[in-house]
Amino acid sequence: MLNIIRSALACLLMLWLPALQAADSGWLQNPANDHAKVRLRADTSHPGETRLLLAIELQQGWKTYWRSPGEGGIAPAISWQGNPPPATWFWPTPQRFDVAGISTQGYHDRVELPIAIKGAVPPQLAGTLTLSTCSNVCILTDYPFSLDLGAPPDAQFNHDFAQAMGQVPIADGLVDGIKAGYQRGALQISAERTAGWQQPELFFDTLEDADLGKPQISADGSRMLAQVPVSDGWGDTAPDLRGKTLTLVISDGGIAQQVQLPIGGPLVSPAAAAFPLWQAVLMALAGGLILNLMPCVLPVLGIKLGSILQVELRDRRSIRLQFLASSLGIIASFMALALLMTALRLSNQALGWGIQFQNPWFIGFMVLVTLLFSANLFGLFHVQLSSSLNTKLATHNGHGLSGHFWQGAFATLLATPCSAPFLGTAVAFALAAPLPVLWGMFVALGIGMSLPWLLIAAWPALALRLPRPGRWMNALRWAMGLLMLASSLWLLSLMVNHIGATPTLALGGMALLALLLAVWRRHGVRLAAGWVAGTLVLFGVALLAGSLTAGLWRQPLQDKVRWQPLSEQAITQALAERKRVFIDVTADWCVTCKANKFNVLLRDDVQKALNAEDVVALRGDWSRPSAEISAFLQRRGSVAVPFNQIYGPGSPDGVVLSPLLTRDAVLQTLSAAKGNSQ
Repeated sequence: MLNIIRSALACLLMLWLPALQAADSGWLQNPANDHAKVRLRADTSHPGETRLLLAIELQQGWKTYWRSPGEGGIAPAISWQGNPPPATWFWPTPQRFDVAGISTQGYHDRVELPIAIKGAVPPQLAGTLTLSTCSNVCILTDYPFSLDLGAPPDAQFNHDFAQAMGQVPIADGLVDGIKAGYQRGALQISAERTAGWQQPELFFDTLEDADLGKPQISADGSRMLAQVPVSDGWGDTAPDLRGKTLTLVISDGGIAQQVQLPIGGPLVSPAAAAFPLWQAVLMALAGGLILNLMPCVLPVLGIKLGSILQVELRDRRSIRLQFLASSLGIIASFMALALLMTALRLSNQALGWGIQFQNPWFIGFMVLVTLLFSANLFGLFHVQLSSSLNTKLATHNGHGLSGHFWQGAFATLLATPCSAPFLGTAVAFALAAPLPVLWGMFVALGIGMSLPWLLIAAWPALALRLPRPGRWMNALRWAMGLLMLASSLWLLSLMVNHIGATPTLALGGMALLALLLAVWRRHGVRLAAGWVAGTLVLFGVALLAGSLTAGLWRQPLQDKVRWQPLSEQAITQALAERKRVFIDVTADWCVTCKANKFNVLLRDDVQKALNAEDVVALRGDWSRPSAEISAFLQRRGSVAVPFNQIYGPGSPDGVVLSPLLTRDAVLQTLSAAKGNSQ
């Protein structure tokens, strides 16, 4: 009987000792955090290497983080005792969690992290695991542990370790080619996979001084394109990432690959991810054509037609050459704009349509040019060509074509403050495309704007049907001169942002006085007095009409919206509070912005909708250079103003509105942004 008892005790001791001495911490919990438990196991059966397996179990709705948590969070870490050799962590493919505009990378439910330590380690391996777990709140928890490496090996360990390593991304085999590029505010990833893409995902390691947001991924056959918003962590512009090394994990169909690659220049625009090159060219042609209907260009078109009407002997050849010269001026100006954009890109400066109107020197030059055009139309002087230029450009009957060329170039410059449907998308595509494509797109824009001029060049009979010149032409010249003078005064008003209101008013007064004195000297006191009297009468009629109809327009012209400064942080905060967001990026020099403001945004019903309690109205002013606004626009694939976008519970990714706003589009998109939350 005694032998039986001894044998039983020996068996129990044999079963108990391995469990007692195994290199296994058992499941550890912290009373301060009952949402997670952890377990560490170790194995020393591989010579010169100690392998560990960290298991983490989380309650439903809780998560922990990958080695690079993303825009928030802390990765698991171990503080070792006794200074063992450095440990190498292997990280299974994570998942992406997006809450209130914050994008993070990590794990939920259960995950096992393999760890390897090469070299001699103490028999008793101890330390403290620090684990961050998050749900609606985040908890940082410490788990002290101690592992007896002298204990017998665990037969299940090798299987579990191999299974965990099977979840770690492979070094190659998924993608056939991948490259990364950067343009201000956006990281771009292009990857090729011969087998085709199903649902690709991207996870990024941290870059110094830069936060990478949620990628916008599009896949078409074997090609995948991703646009990743980049900031400095505070919602401001990120540093230039070109030349830095990016480490990422790309996964698809249950397979993941880790890639390390250099970041180069821009690959494609966000628009390019949505449509092919031929569609972008069509948009450029359409956008350029629509520019002819913008109020910026109409005075130049009037001058052009007036120049044809004033020619006594009109023939098909001369008309064809004149309009071809104007078309050449338009295309040459767009090529000059392409050259400017190329220089800005190579120097990593802000890119955008109409940004030259942020420069006071350019505005001053345009004011001077439009004043000279006005003076010419008022008959104060006539431009004479130099003999050399006349020799090069002289054509039929000795009439030079340079004036027509510069009319086309001038029309292009006056068109740049205007944005039109298709134009912004086409320009965004061009500015982020390779340089040859950029130049081709700007040439397409020039051809599109030249189409009406080319139409008359192809069929000169259209111009020959215009009425013959006569005394009525003098009135037409003065009308065109007044239109050009109005354009000049509008351009001068843009100087308020740079030199202040008083100096701008003084310059305007001096310019008008100089024109009046020149008219008096050239045409006599009677015409000058008539000009002043006519101007005063028109001004008085406008004031009278305004006072009589004040009840109809005064209230709608009062902007009562509580506009707040534009920032990514404001958008994130509003979405976290389940509110809707209306974004308006505008500029004083943008004619389309002014039209949107007076035709739509100042309407009573739109004002009421924007003042709703659950609506946050954000406005960005691009009248002067702003790196923050430039980056904001580029992150959304835009390079032109006006830019309007609406976010909300029903539109978490934001809906971009047409450059030409309509009342119905604004109200319907705002209503749809509510979703089911209200």
